Order: sequence, then structure tokens, then C-alpha cells
Amino acid sequence: MKVNALPVRGTKDFLPNEAELRDFIQHKIAETYKQFGFQKIATPVMEDIERLNKSDGGENLAMIFKILKRGQKLDLSQENLSEDDLVDSGLRYDLTMPLSRYFANNRQFLNAPFKSIQIDRVFRAERPQKGRLREFYQCDIDIIGDASQQAEMELIAATTTALENIGFSDFTLRINDRRILIDMIKYAGFHDDDVMSVCITFDKLDKIGLEGVKAELLEKEYAPEIVQKFIEVIADAESEEAALDRAAEVCSDKTVVQKLRQVIDFARDFANTNFKVVYDKSLVRGMGYYTGIVFEIVSPKFGSSIAGGGRYDNMIGKFLGESVPAVGFSIGFERICSILIDEGFVPKRSDGVILVYNDTDDFAEVVDKAKEFQALGMRVNMIKRSKKLGKQIDALIEQAGYNYMYAMDGVDELKPIGRK
Repeated sequence: MKVNALPVRGTKDFLPNEAELRDFIQHKIAETYKQFGFQKIATPVMEDIERLNKSDGGENLAMIFKILKRGQKLDLSQENLSEDDLVDSGLRYDLTMPLSRYFANNRQFLNAPFKSIQIDRVFRAERPQKGRLREFYQCDIDIIGDASQQAEMELIAATTTALENIGFSDFTLRINDRRILIDMIKYAGFHDDDVMSVCITFDKLDKIGLEGVKAELLEKEYAPEIVQKFIEVIADAESEEAALDRAAEVCSDKTVVQKLRQVIDFARDFANTNFKVVYDKSLVRGMGYYTGIVFEIVSPKFGSSIAGGGRYDNMIGKFLGESVPAVGFSIGFERICSILIDEGFVPKRSDGVILVYNDTDDFAEVVDKAKEFQALGMRVNMIKRSKKLGKQIDALIEQAGYNYMYAMDGVDELKPIGRK
């Protein structure tokens, strides 16, 4: 009886051309980040379950892959076992909480401010769909230890440059500050305990519209006069400038709006018409740990965001017992790959040589000849001559872009080859 060879639902096998594209994109992103002074780090895929559960990850906390205790710690003989009795760790659902733990554990070895790169796998037990898998890569940059808005500006510059370097230009950067939205909610008359519930509804504004937001808040049995006041506060203004002026009127800390304006102005100057920048009062971001400015990049080539992030000044303090400012930006790697694959994008490759040899050839000489071409920066695929040689060569030309052939039994000549 055959065993099912399909990958686990929500995961994927990658063919050589897909893996090549993914390597290319990761390399481009990492090199761009390094050019901005960020340093690559790595953390374990597993974290303590208590840390994960207390990480303010919003809806992602319900999608943690939990890991059973092992060995003597797993005692199934007990009665009335609960999940807490069976689980002690889980797979990370993003890279931010692991980074916070990492910084707290290694602070004495790190520069201040610390600028990190993480390009690694994360796991979420959610319903798979296009561009959304259960095992996927994130490409994060974070700045820890800088409370100024220049940190947000630097992240915006690095992230948008990385996207441009892999071929994206027609995208929109949306920016907001959670503190403004929270003050708008409280200004309308909602209580502190209502804030997260209202944010969840308001986050749907672009999908259900203003009337939809109003209807859902009324369904949650909030007082009609409070809901109406909130709707009036968030209603569309004549211009972005007017919307920011309205935000300043209700914001308890006027410097919040001032700094947000500075970040928006910087982003527009940096964009130089290559991409759009907008103030989006409805931008919430799903993570509960965000404390200030949040941002998101959307592309018409994909139905949702392709990058996002924001400031999370309280998370690291949970480990150190003191406030440590932090802000991060993450590129949705799988969504980027999906777009480029759909567009038929092929990374630029070095020249490739198909080196054909016979059974009678000394294989040591074959390898020596391959090393000669490799020393010139060329890829070399050594193939034994067979009846299927033509098909093998055609496949290498089509799938891997090999463009030269060298036969060990022929004249000492490198012959150009190409698609038929």
C-alpha cells in the first residue's frame, strides 16, 4: 500500500525554479537591509508556550502550533488532563516576540540601537489560501533602542528600497498611529475595555464601509449616541490635511500627530513618485502589541498587504522590567513570491555549461574541466552521454537557463546553445 506523498495541508514543496526564485528574493532583500546597516540574526522556531500566550499577538494566539511535553514530563496517567498539562512549548507565529526575547537574553552583546534582520520560517494553524500558508517565511527588520520617529523613517526607506530592488514600484504605503485611533474611540465615549473590540470592527472599514462599521458596533450593543459620535469623528474629511487636523483635535498628545506628519512627509520625499504614501485612519494592524505608528504596504497585484509593521514599545519590557523602544517592518515573502511567479519572473543567472562526458572518460578529468569553468563564475552540470541526452539538455536550457555546452570527446570548444 502506497503512503500519501502530498505535503501536509498548508505547506508546500518547491520545484527547483521556485526554490531559485525564493533564494534570489531572500538574497536581494537581505543585501538591501545590510546596505542600511542591519545585521542578520537567528532564533529558534520553538518558544515557551507561556511566552507565546502572553505575547499580545491578537488573533494569531488562536493559531499557535502547540508542542506536547516529551518523555517523563508527559504523564498521560493523570485524570482530567487539560491542555496546560500536555503542552509546554509551541512554534513561533511571527518573528517579533522571539526577537524581543532574544534582545533581552543577549543585550550585553548587542549595539545600541540594535538593528536586526530576520529572514526565517514562522507557523500559523490557519485556513490555507493563495499567499497564505501554515508554514511560511517572513523578512523582518527591527530597530531596538530608538524612540525617535527617525527609526520609522529608516525602516520605511529600507523596506521600500528592498521592494524596488526586487521589481516592485506600483505600491502604496499606508500610515497611521494607534494612539490617534484610541483617542478617537475614547473621545466618542467608549470605555477602555471597549477599545480592542472597536478596533477590530474599524479595521474592516475598507471592506464594509462606514455604514457597515456603524451597523456592527450597534450589533455589539454599544450605545447609539456613542456609535454615532464615533462615526462622525472618523467620517471622511475633505483632504488628508483636514483629516490630520481632526486627529489633532481629539488626540490627547498633540506631538503624536506632529511626528506622524513628519514620517508621512519623509516617506513622500523618499518615494519621489515611485510609490504612493497615504494617511489611513482605518489602519489598525492585527497584532495587539503595537503601541504607536503602524504602517502597511499594499499592491494592486495582490488582494491584501505585502508588508506591514509598527512600533511595539512594551514587549521587550516584559522580559527586562524596563521600557525599551522598538519598531519593526516585515515583508510578506510568500505573497511577493506568488506575485513574481504569476508574472513569470526569472532571476538573472550566471552562464551555465552542460559538460557532457562518456563512460570511458576519466571522471577526475571531467571534474577538473568543470572546475575550470567554475573558476570563471559559471555553473556546470556534468551529464553522462545517453540516449536521452537531447531531452536532458532541452530541460536544462528551458528550466535552468544553461546556455553553453562542452563535450569531453570533442574539440576543445565551448559551444553556445539556446532554446529551440
